[in-house]
Amino acid sequence: MASVEYANATCIYPGATAPSVTDLNLKIEDGEFMVLVGPSGSGKSTALRMLAGLEHVSSGQILIDGQDVSRKAPKDRDIAMVFQNYALYPHMTVAENMGFALKLKGIGKEERRAAVEEAAKLLDLEKYLDRKPKALSGGQRQRVAMGRAIVRNPAVFLMDEPLSNLDAKLRVETRANIASLQARLKTTTVYVTHDQVEAMTMGDRVAVLKDGVLQQVDSPRNLYDRPANAFVAGFIGSPAMNLREADIVANGVKLGNITLPIQDSTLEAAKAAGLSQVTLGVRPESFVASGQTPDPAGAGLILDIKLVEELGADAYVYGSLQGDNEGDKPFVVRFDGRVPPKIGEKLTLDVRTSEEHVFNPETGARI
Repeated sequence: MASVEYANATCIYPGATAPSVTDLNLKIEDGEFMVLVGPSGSGKSTALRMLAGLEHVSSGQILIDGQDVSRKAPKDRDIAMVFQNYALYPHMTVAENMGFALKLKGIGKEERRAAVEEAAKLLDLEKYLDRKPKALSGGQRQRVAMGRAIVRNPAVFLMDEPLSNLDAKLRVETRANIASLQARLKTTTVYVTHDQVEAMTMGDRVAVLKDGVLQQVDSPRNLYDRPANAFVAGFIGSPAMNLREADIVANGVKLGNITLPIQDSTLEAAKAAGLSQVTLGVRPESFVASGQTPDPAGAGLILDIKLVEELGADAYVYGSLQGDNEGDKPFVVRFDGRVPPKIGEKLTLDVRTSEEHVFNPETGARI
């Protein structure tokens, strides 16, 4: 086991005008499960490949257990990588695939077999050891790829979107297995995904990247409750947080047909920054339906319903607010799935107090 540190690590691909990863500073503790998440092109896979030695570190350092490995060959870094496409040898059995790296190291046959059987037991692969990869399902192949990494007993596991080729049900099962396995092995793990649900359910901490720049690193709960900027707020959560440009008024901010009170300190900070408008964020679950007809007193936020997604226990209601423009994203509200409203209706909503998020519309930073 080992700690990992990116110290101002930058990667610029040959011929590129801008870095793919810029001045990344990130400390991963010994035994921690760290998830790198972000949209396509955010630099998360590049950051992982820099750690693996598959991409050149243009400037800065990458350290494993305090030792600079930036210029070391991949084989000298004591890491094991699980790829998106499994990368299994088709002509070898499961046991041969899992033990191949040990064979290259000159480990004896008996010791090799013992290590493979121990990993197979952990991964429930014992009955498949004599099969070829073509005789396995996608989930079984993924477990073989993980077993190949486990038998090496590396200092660090690296996983590059290992579940993206699995169907939805198997993905949920396998991510739970990976998280459970890592908790038992206590091996430092860096896991890359574009799926923020995976990130939130698996990581001890999650690092969010955008355009090669680290936006925030924190526990999943803190990322959700206290996003550092509007990008993190809109990326973390499913469905995403509702974000609207809102005018500052006397007692708060204007949202649709209501004035939403916000904390005095936040309001004062916005005014001190010379802002007349803020980016207001409210999560879909931060509403209580007060009626399915507009409140004649105008006390509630009115949502004009355009779409209803029924998911059983919950329903997600998509609609528009007063003042919304044609290109605005639908406003999303979580609703009781047993009594959902209908398309075309108007829903009156109360906003739960102190659950709003306020960001600077110019910088995106939290106010």
